[in-house]
Amino acid sequence: MSSQFTRTIPTLRIFDSAKAREFYVGFLGFKVDFEHRFEADLPLFMQISLGDIILYLSEHHGDCAPGAKVVIETSGLADYHANLIARNTAMRALGSSSSRGADQHDHRRSVLQPHRVQRAPHRSKKS
Repeated sequence: MSSQFTRTIPTLRIFDSAKAREFYVGFLGFKVDFEHRFEADLPLFMQISLGDIILYLSEHHGDCAPGAKVVIETSGLADYHANLIARNTAMRALGSSSSRGADQHDHRRSVLQPHRVQRAPHRSKKS
């Protein structure tokens, strides 16, 4: 039997779970499938989805590096993009660009993540 590769699920680094939820769920329209923390004060790992797209989001520093680029093939992109802008007035200033791809049916949109919020380094209290 030959191998069949059926899906890629990228893991994207997040620094603030509330801001990540605001962006991916509130702005882009993903739903949270599950969340996991080993303890209440430890980093979050979650799975989100939109249609057939699945993304892992992780606060764990060892899971992946910040700054990834993910390409998602879709149809109806212009309508989706217009709907995002129309219903999300608070995020209209978010970086966005549009370009034409290799042929007349290949349109591309880029949506940049909002500002990454990094946690301050842990400093021990002096006695």
